[in-house]
Amino acid sequence: MSFLEKPVPGRLLLDDTVPLTAVIEASQNLQSHTVSVQYEHFSCLPLQVCGISLPLPPKKLIGNMDREFIAERQRGLQTYLDTVTQHPLLSSSLAVKKFLDPNNYSANYTEIALQQVSMFFRSDPKWEVLEPLRDMGWRIRKKYFLVKNKEQPKERYLLSWVSKTKDSYHCIPGKQSLIPYLCPLLFSSTSESSALLIRPFSEKGSLRDHICKVKPRESYLKKYCNPKKSQGLELSHIKLYGRQILEGLRLLHDAGVFFGHLHTCNVLVDDGVCRLMDVENGMLGIPSALRPAFTQFRKINTTESIDVFCFGHLLYEMTYGQPPDSVPIEQYPPAPSTAVVSVLQSILSTEACKSGMPTVSALMQTPLFSDVQLQRSEKLQIKVPSRLKEALKAAKESLEKRLREEQRLLHQHRRLTRAQSHHCSEEEKKRRKILARKSHSCLFFFFFFSCPSSGSGASSPPTCPSSPTPPPTTGMLVCPHTCHINCGSFLLSACLLSPICLSLCFGTYQTACVAPPRDKILPGLCCDSARCCSHQ
Repeated sequence: MSFLEKPVPGRLLLDDTVPLTAVIEASQNLQSHTVSVQYEHFSCLPLQVCGISLPLPPKKLIGNMDREFIAERQRGLQTYLDTVTQHPLLSSSLAVKKFLDPNNYSANYTEIALQQVSMFFRSDPKWEVLEPLRDMGWRIRKKYFLVKNKEQPKERYLLSWVSKTKDSYHCIPGKQSLIPYLCPLLFSSTSESSALLIRPFSEKGSLRDHICKVKPRESYLKKYCNPKKSQGLELSHIKLYGRQILEGLRLLHDAGVFFGHLHTCNVLVDDGVCRLMDVENGMLGIPSALRPAFTQFRKINTTESIDVFCFGHLLYEMTYGQPPDSVPIEQYPPAPSTAVVSVLQSILSTEACKSGMPTVSALMQTPLFSDVQLQRSEKLQIKVPSRLKEALKAAKESLEKRLREEQRLLHQHRRLTRAQSHHCSEEEKKRRKILARKSHSCLFFFFFFSCPSSGSGASSPPTCPSSPTPPPTTGMLVCPHTCHINCGSFLLSACLLSPICLSLCFGTYQTACVAPPRDKILPGLCCDSARCCSHQ
């Protein structure tokens, strides 16, 4: 076991799983031979091998400087960029990354890997490189070589070279040659800049090669972008392969080894037995292919729940012949068995993503996998040295802490984005305009008047002694005049900035509503004798 030192200061480390986006803001005619990007750069992207029809606008030789044509061409190229960047495999290819971000993706990683592998083989001459397996995998900073051992010249082995990442721990378990359901790791070595691993080469390919019915040595863009013969597996194979993969995950979890990279390309199938490959990816700090997906859900915050989430994607691909477009999933196509859909719902549904993932043991007890008979009945385990176990525990805690922090920041960003979107929506703008109009047109003025007493010198309006005194009451008047009332309490008048005066009379009133002199009208009160009403 060896540990990778801390990142070199000043070195930029990127997460290649984060998709890049591009927006064409404007076009400009230059009287120069130096241009940044032109039409030929789009047409020269080596994406024809993927077998997908991409909407690249046709080339035009005459009239290509017209303003209308330039605007139309800009829209067409933007559509082309959107199609490429939204495809999960095309957006992660080195050609697209180098086209969109040439400053950070200009290095030739195949040549760098060859140089470092050659330097390593100088100290261990029993290994010999036969050929580089170009474009075998989708990771930009991971290269594969076909090698042989001079002591066994007929055997072929797969050498993986991995560039250093920002989360590298490089605490790799030792040889895994006798562990079932795990691909044997024959040799591993780490340095400040990379890691080198050697394992047996499988001519039969991965589980995805079986699903897509392709040859393992072909380019991954040609194999997986638009497979012609891809289809789901039979129910018996789904049950057997699924149970074997769960057994492999249980072995890793019991030993404290975190994976996080379970998908059909990392599962080798040989004589009906599935073996997990690239188990060391998590310890090397390589970002998971599904990291943008499970970081959206705060309940998926442990390495065990990440593996279960990845298993749900793998089970979906085994069932339907292609990975899910997005998660969560509520509607499922017809499946070979309802038990398959039940397991998928327990992992990929909205409720499962919000409440949490089931455990590996719980999945093994479901009707889909509980009746599968395995060849090995004894209890298996991975023997991990105590020093390595402590290092794995510390690395696991660090990874989970970083994941929870990233999920927290992402949750806050989503809340802020939703609030901004709601605040800028047309309905919200219209509602705020209506409220603003009401608040500006409904300004209240409150006036309090003391009622004159009988002993005061102030004259009061004449009253008729023969008229009966109305019963005590409390009422509200709508009157354009000021109300002069001899009451036992006070008068509260509220005047709106409108032709209507609201007068609230509290207590017993004895007189009618009369029009005051013009010079006694309070400011803001309306005076329209034609609209005067009186108490009855």
